[in-house]
Amino acid sequence: MQTGQPSRTALGAARLRAAHQVLDQASILADPLAVRILGDDIEVSLDHAQTHTSGPRMRWFIASRSRIAEDALNMAVDAGTTQLVVLGAGLDTLAYRTPLAGRLGIFEVDHPATQARKREMLAAAAIAEPETLSFVPVDFEREKLSERLDAAGFKSDERSFFSWLGVVPYLTEDAIFSTLGFIAQLPGGAEVVFDYVNPATSIPAAGRAAHQALAGRVAAVGERFQSYLDAASLCAKMSAAGFRHVDDIGPAELAARFFPETERAAPTRGGHIMHASTF
Repeated sequence: MQTGQPSRTALGAARLRAAHQVLDQASILADPLAVRILGDDIEVSLDHAQTHTSGPRMRWFIASRSRIAEDALNMAVDAGTTQLVVLGAGLDTLAYRTPLAGRLGIFEVDHPATQARKREMLAAAAIAEPETLSFVPVDFEREKLSERLDAAGFKSDERSFFSWLGVVPYLTEDAIFSTLGFIAQLPGGAEVVFDYVNPATSIPAAGRAAHQALAGRVAAVGERFQSYLDAASLCAKMSAAGFRHVDDIGPAELAARFFPETERAAPTRGGHIMHASTF
């Protein structure tokens, strides 16, 4: 990420979410603010989606990870969750459209420059910021998440849900497991949804070229992939850290659940989505 500049990959993900609403008729994720927050950018968004190196599968994956997180949040609130933390929020619109906003303390955590740009875009699009929302500027590699959240009014003894989408591959393993360790030890109980990618050597040859093209593309804008996680090892580490329920959702299951039937022939391509809880 360029120092002092908003995240380019966050904008790219937002463009794919917006394109999903138009090109796929929101078949996986209905997000009525995805197009609106981008203002006049929709034509660029559609071009970005239609020329993406991963084809349509990347926008389906981005829609799928949000759908899984939002479905899990709905169940969590029904079970007593009172706080939502969106880690690396980017241009995600969940806090501004969820009917649960009045029942949750919401904390959006991100780099200051990305957060400032988002607030400008929200204002330009006349999208209101919920009264229950707090913005928490954090550099994951240099600052302690716990300290920044505490200063913003986060209550560690209340049950919490963490949505951490499109961030983990860009962090070091130390930063990843430090954050997971913090979540796992919260006395009020917590659950987390995040996405990650396996080492390139474990990706079948059919999908390796697309993966390498994507890695090159994000590196070119200064936001290179830093971490590749083995699924079995990750699950074991999370269990050891204190997560009692660990559900790894791989490419095959994602394709079966969300992708068009004609696109399920190459399910080994793509990222994983992890849903874990401490209870």
